[in-house]
Amino acid sequence: MAWLQPDARFDADACSAPVIGIAATLAEHDSGWHQHARSQLLYTRAGCTRLTFGDRISLLPPSRAAWIPGGLLHRAQMRQAVDYRSLYFDATLSAYLPQQPAIIGVGPLLQALLEPIAQAPFAHDWQAPRAGHQLALCVLEIAAAPVEPMELPLPRDPRIARCMPVAEQLPPELGELARRSGLSVRTIGRLMQRDTGMGYQAWRQQWRLMRAMELLLGHRVAHVALELGFSAESPFIAFFRSMVATTPAAFQRAESARAAG
Repeated sequence: MAWLQPDARFDADACSAPVIGIAATLAEHDSGWHQHARSQLLYTRAGCTRLTFGDRISLLPPSRAAWIPGGLLHRAQMRQAVDYRSLYFDATLSAYLPQQPAIIGVGPLLQALLEPIAQAPFAHDWQAPRAGHQLALCVLEIAAAPVEPMELPLPRDPRIARCMPVAEQLPPELGELARRSGLSVRTIGRLMQRDTGMGYQAWRQQWRLMRAMELLLGHRVAHVALELGFSAESPFIAFFRSMVATTPAAFQRAESARAAG
């Protein structure tokens, strides 16, 4: 395992082992757009990471993992302290694992396997019986892990995409988007349905939900409500409950408990 400093350089593809692991605690970090030949499992022990895979934004809360197939262009952004582990698998092992990116749930067995594999030195002998069994079981657990709905497809039409603000800012209301883009409300609805599978209003609400989950991991409910354009806490709480059947405070408690182990 390598503990990485925020400014350290690391090339997963330079290693020859079937799997290599790293660990780091980062804050206010932006990986920039990059790719590597090895497939990556990025496990968030504490904090929250926003991942962008070209046509989608994914949220990685505590105790979840992102599966990133080899060769996929992606970007990771961390706004607060994030403690994470990464495993990088060679092409032989990756052939047994998913071919599409996803956010997966990490059960107790997979969680127990991740740490010793991440802590193993780069030159570890993965042919040894115990190590080989650990690695094989880890691969099976990743392949069988449940996929969690923590992603938001992005509009591809350039007339809509260029009107979208930076990732942290609330997308404009439908009427404002129509004005900026020069498109009719009906055309926007048709293009959004084609690109994202949902109408613009539903897409904007899903964006708000994902941003709320991200902010709730480090901020008070009142701050999140204001940040997302709600007039007060109560309408934000009603919105959040309608989307995920729980309150923002209950979500915060549950995520803190998950992160604590």
